[in-house]
Amino acid sequence: MIDPLNAWWAQQLVLCDWAFDPDPLSVEPQAALMRLHGLGVADRGELGWRLVESFGVGGSMADPARLLAALELVALAGAAGWLDERAGRAWAHRLAAEISAHHRDLDAWLSALRRARSAEGWVRGDDGFFEACEALAALEHDGDGITWERLGEWLAIHDTLPPLWPVEEEAQVWRLRAGFAPVISVPAIEEDWSGLAGWLGEAWQIHHRDDLIRSLLWLGGQGDRQGWDLDATRLLESDPASRYAWLHKLEEEDQRYGRVLLEFIEHGEPLEWAAWDWLRLIDLAWAGACMGWLSGREAADFALHGADLVMHRYSDWAALARAYQRGRSLFEGRNLLSTFEADWRLLLQSPVSPWRPALQGLVGQESLERSRQAIRAWRADPRHWVLALAAVREPELAARQGPAGPVSTARRDDALQYLAETLDLHPDEGISALSRYWLPAQAHHLNQLAADAAHGALPPAETSFGHADPAGLASRDALRRGSRHAATIHMAEKYAFYLQMAMDCEAFDAEGLAALADALRASLCRFYPDPRRLLEAWATWEGLLPEEEQPSLVVEIRWHEEDPGSLFHWLDWRAGEWQEPGPRPSLNLFTAMALVGPLNSPAWSLPHPESERERVSIREWIDGHYGLQGAEELGEFLEFLLESGDRQEYLINYAPYTLNAARLGSEIATLESGECSDEERTHLLRLQRVRDNEDGCNETDMAAWDVAQAVDLAIAARQLGWLEERAFVAVLERAHGLAAAHYSGWEAYARGLYAGFSFFMGETPERESFVAGFRQALVAWLSAAPPLAGPWASLEFPGARPRHWAPMHIDTLPGDSRTLH
Repeated sequence: MIDPLNAWWAQQLVLCDWAFDPDPLSVEPQAALMRLHGLGVADRGELGWRLVESFGVGGSMADPARLLAALELVALAGAAGWLDERAGRAWAHRLAAEISAHHRDLDAWLSALRRARSAEGWVRGDDGFFEACEALAALEHDGDGITWERLGEWLAIHDTLPPLWPVEEEAQVWRLRAGFAPVISVPAIEEDWSGLAGWLGEAWQIHHRDDLIRSLLWLGGQGDRQGWDLDATRLLESDPASRYAWLHKLEEEDQRYGRVLLEFIEHGEPLEWAAWDWLRLIDLAWAGACMGWLSGREAADFALHGADLVMHRYSDWAALARAYQRGRSLFEGRNLLSTFEADWRLLLQSPVSPWRPALQGLVGQESLERSRQAIRAWRADPRHWVLALAAVREPELAARQGPAGPVSTARRDDALQYLAETLDLHPDEGISALSRYWLPAQAHHLNQLAADAAHGALPPAETSFGHADPAGLASRDALRRGSRHAATIHMAEKYAFYLQMAMDCEAFDAEGLAALADALRASLCRFYPDPRRLLEAWATWEGLLPEEEQPSLVVEIRWHEEDPGSLFHWLDWRAGEWQEPGPRPSLNLFTAMALVGPLNSPAWSLPHPESERERVSIREWIDGHYGLQGAEELGEFLEFLLESGDRQEYLINYAPYTLNAARLGSEIATLESGECSDEERTHLLRLQRVRDNEDGCNETDMAAWDVAQAVDLAIAARQLGWLEERAFVAVLERAHGLAAAHYSGWEAYARGLYAGFSFFMGETPERESFVAGFRQALVAWLSAAPPLAGPWASLEFPGARPRHWAPMHIDTLPGDSRTLH
């Protein structure tokens, strides 16, 4: 039985110089391929474009010559195996309906074809076209073959037009690729994209599967849009002069981009272009399928991820296309908005456009959810947490998502140099040395200050040693804005950057670093239930405590919070078993370590045995200041400090003079009258301080001086390995108890520490500056101005009644009975 559609189709192919054959798909596959290439159709992507172009924007304006050419292309594609029989017939059906709708009979159709051919320069006799027209007209007039009337009857019966594009639910996502080339059939095959391997290598530097996956994840998570977004945000807040200066600071090849961006700003164009990245993500996913680097499921999941992001941002196809056009304009450095109508008219208006269905709802929720799980699986390795955090400071790191790639020699060297020069961290110290940069006690301190600030319960600005620095006070008081956000992220993001550098230098144990990354993930998941809470906390604390001499990261953090594709929103967010990259001291131990005061930098983490390199400098310090040569001598000296110390020397050798001023004066006169040894000179200086009651030495309990020295030396001894952990904790507990026995609070302790520091200081021309600096440091520690000067203001003094407000979250140290859960 004759198929009317196929027979009519075969009749029309005679107009294309084909011999008549009832089956329009009967051409040999190789011959069909050669003919397709001869017509400039090198792959199925070009075929898709030709078919869409053949219909134009629909109606009577469709070019008859293109409609006829489309009939031939569909026949050749079916014969070559590019289209299956269903798809081939669907296109033939739609073309037949279009031709029949706008041409009342065969004569009208042939006349239209002749006019179209003439407009192209065709002259009768150039080929067999005129003769073919005559032959078809004769058949029609004789009532032979499939006449125009019979075609109309068949179309009337088959009035439901078949789908032209792949009908599988999962294949709908590939409609989004139509801006590059419509996908006419799935699955992807090599013939979909001619010259693909060369293009990937030249345009993308993609040479294998891992390169491709990293590029796909980069496009989804950051792409070109981040840099453009950040520039636009800053330029919006700038005056014209600043914008001009920004433009002319750009490299010459980037100034075209800068001019386009400024043009968008000045003309009020929406500053949004994420479609540039997300549509290219879908395009590259199709490329991966064509190359065989991605399975059909993998390619679809990546494409669905792009669709997920697109549907999150854009309401319709026109908004998507215009955003892409803006991105392309920035990328190419020329404003292409004037050509938007011409560039996108077919996809937005053609009756056969793959974009005819609404953008919203294009793919089902079940497919989207599967893709979300797949994308998170690509980023499941905990190192992606490190990458996400570190990439806020160094955006180039975002290109390393997915399979781990090789680190360049230059990058390894830079990482080693950074660790050595900035952190004094060296590979021979091992990964345990990284624990010194995990500072949970600092987070506790900031959380407590924020809680107290929110309730107006911060310590007074006026202390026994002077008034706190106004700028420091302003910074401290502003912490009330952080009271609802756990502060761990403030130090954790820096730790993550250091961890990334340790990974990049490839000189530390890889398994150990991976374990630290997993512990970092677990910690952050514990304190922050989702990425938005983490990023909001980070932006808040970054705004409150920016790094000195470094640009603020708030704009970058906010970008990650707002961009739906940011890596932060696609991390493996699960708390799991509680662990941390470093030890978390108890509140009592942290308080005991804080007794060192301004004698040293604040101890925000428990000390651990250091490398031999570090130990050399510590031993030199102990020898130079105390003359101690080993663990035994240091242990004995610690016992001395805690049992009697310098405070006993004052009580025995100097306190009695306060009861006999005449004797004190006589002793001073005697020593001043002759030559003094170093020991006598020190004794004379101390007698003079007793006489003058310098810095309240005769009225102040100076046990704090011994306590602070004991804690300082115990920390050093632990770093040297001269004290085991249990012995170290025992020293801290004794120091804690001694402070509680002698003082009622930090102010009194500070007076004792200051008096001891002043009284027992040896002769030095820098005494005045040393004492003044110590006073200033004590003011900062007591007032927390600036906030990270020291932790006294956030801690209860040993043995004192609680006075602080409870933080509104669980980011506290163990032993804090005021924690809210």
